[in-house]
Amino acid sequence: MTRVPGWILGLLAASLAAQIAWQARPAAHLAAQALPPAPRPEVLRLAAVGEDAAAARLLMLYLQGFDVRGVDYRRLTAWLRAALALDPRSAYPLFAAARVFAETPDPAASRIALEFIYQEFARDPNRRWPWLAHAALLAKHRLNDLPLARRYAAAIQRQATSPDVPLWARQMEIFILEDMNELEAARILLGGQLEHGGIQDPNERRFLEQRLRELEQRVK
Repeated sequence: MTRVPGWILGLLAASLAAQIAWQARPAAHLAAQALPPAPRPEVLRLAAVGEDAAAARLLMLYLQGFDVRGVDYRRLTAWLRAALALDPRSAYPLFAAARVFAETPDPAASRIALEFIYQEFARDPNRRWPWLAHAALLAKHRLNDLPLARRYAAAIQRQATSPDVPLWARQMEIFILEDMNELEAARILLGGQLEHGGIQDPNERRFLEQRLRELEQRVK
């Protein structure tokens, strides 16, 4: 990078901005166009000339111009991944994936968006758990896929270790196991959390102990 003349970097940045500005026209125009393949993150970083966060926001504005009913979701998630690579601390790409793109009426497309959220959650679980929690709810209520919802909830329970993660999020897997009528598995999981989960809050512990007693009664 130190050997690249400044005017070339400036030209790359101007070219990227011009392309995004041209593409960010009203949705009626973009709806009829195919989403192109996402550029490689290193190319985007070069064009951004140090303004990675701003470039990531421009990419998201560009994506929102497309009609989700006709977009190629594998390409879409590649663009979202590129935006996250530019600005890993941004919640915007995951918010859009969970609350906009995953809520499409197309189940196959929704699953692609949910899988993107699951994969990216693992890179920063303690900050990205809210989007995977929403993904678990979508899998349960919109896709009616309890095993998939459990997979997402289990990832939160095992990987999101910050004390800032609320109890309801850490208990999602148990709720889903109950929905699946896997009461014994739910009982074992809850008992393990009480014994080894490091639960310090006395109110949380009392609540979970009561739930464990209720599960034990239902298992009998």
